[in-house]
Amino acid sequence: MKEINFKSLLITTIIGLTIWFIPAPEGVQPNAWHLLAIFVATIAGIISKAASMGTMAVIGMTLCATTQVLAPGDPKASIVNALSGFGNSTIWLIGLAFFIARGFIKTGLGTRIAYNFIKIFGKSPLGLAYGLNTADLILAPAIPSNTARAGGVIFPIMKSIAVNMGSIPEKPETHRKIGAFLTLSSYNANMITSVMFLTATASNPMAQKFAADQGIIITWGSWAIAAAVPGLICFILVPIFLYKVFPPELKETKEAPAIAAKQLLEMGSISTKEWLMVATFIILLILWIFGNLFSIDATTGALIGLCILLLSSVLTWEDVKSEKGAWDTIVWFSSLVMMGSYLNSLGFVGWFGNLVGNELSGLSWQLAFPLIIIVYSYCHYMFASATAQVAAMYSVFLAVGIAVGVPGTMLAIFLGACATLMGSITHYAHGPAPIFFGSTYVDLKDWWKQGFFMSVLFLLVWFLIGGVWWKVIGLW
Repeated sequence: MKEINFKSLLITTIIGLTIWFIPAPEGVQPNAWHLLAIFVATIAGIISKAASMGTMAVIGMTLCATTQVLAPGDPKASIVNALSGFGNSTIWLIGLAFFIARGFIKTGLGTRIAYNFIKIFGKSPLGLAYGLNTADLILAPAIPSNTARAGGVIFPIMKSIAVNMGSIPEKPETHRKIGAFLTLSSYNANMITSVMFLTATASNPMAQKFAADQGIIITWGSWAIAAAVPGLICFILVPIFLYKVFPPELKETKEAPAIAAKQLLEMGSISTKEWLMVATFIILLILWIFGNLFSIDATTGALIGLCILLLSSVLTWEDVKSEKGAWDTIVWFSSLVMMGSYLNSLGFVGWFGNLVGNELSGLSWQLAFPLIIIVYSYCHYMFASATAQVAAMYSVFLAVGIAVGVPGTMLAIFLGACATLMGSITHYAHGPAPIFFGSTYVDLKDWWKQGFFMSVLFLLVWFLIGGVWWKVIGLW
């Protein structure tokens, strides 16, 4: 494939220039509007494959710097702001997850774990999907970073299973064998488990705090009870839904458990480097679960884990340098995070939230409620994390809903969940997304297509089944 598709690049440029030269709406700063033009053009270029994601990201950052939309009249501040995404700790956590996954693969521990999963659950692709997803569900209440949980624990095992079942990342013709199915199943299950517990991802406590600011008290227990039924229904449906609309080529793998048992015998006992990887993994889990007690966040914990792997020679610096997927992801994700953050800080997101609020102010709460949720949910196309969306829009949409009479606790929990559930829609929408997308098993078109279908499924379940459940427990 050509690195540059000039036809798509021309169309992308026209889209960006059209938005740029449309006068900014009243209440929106011109530089915020021009940043929106660059952001939309960058996303359009990525979707249309005008160039690689890394190339489009660098072009986007360069345009932000040269046009000075981030710091009008100050070229030095403009370039510093354009590169600010590289200082985001979540982005480095994503990169570190790739390096830790390399340790699982290099030592053979990932293969050993994968064979054990295949031995237990491997009679069908659905069995493997539910096995991986159940592991995520068990870990979710204890690991407050779903990026750490997905990238450091689930992803290495999922990838090892896919490889050992014949889906080779370097061979695109093998991706649909089982790798693509497991990738989307594991990723979307992570979105679900992340909303089922207050402590399962960073944006949930932030939503709890913003709700408290408006007089709505949400406890760990009340969040878990409200999310339990719609969450479990989604958890059950996701692999089945994907099996129907995005099926793996492997339908039955009845012989897989026996083959896995044989391979485990041939592998023999665990090697020293595998034990070192196990020890590092346990240290990482401890740091991710209890790190707050020692003022160690998830990214610092991952850095400590990487240092242990380097000092014990489980990984070498050459291994780190050669992990192209990590460095590529750090570049393009940094660019999108930077632009999304400045759309908020320059006031565009707040203006849009107030615009929606004014339009909904005269409606009954029964009609306003679904509109608030739907608009809030699909605004996530502008965000690269749930935390960013909650910080930017949660309070505005919650206040609008309360003003028109929507029951506060129900709305507060649903809005908090939507920011994470909508991580399904794009390959940059949440911290774990670039990790799973980086496996290359799912191409961009399928990721966005299946992600949109998944978002519709999530909203239907939470509106219909969740709505009935919330009536039962007295939230409305």
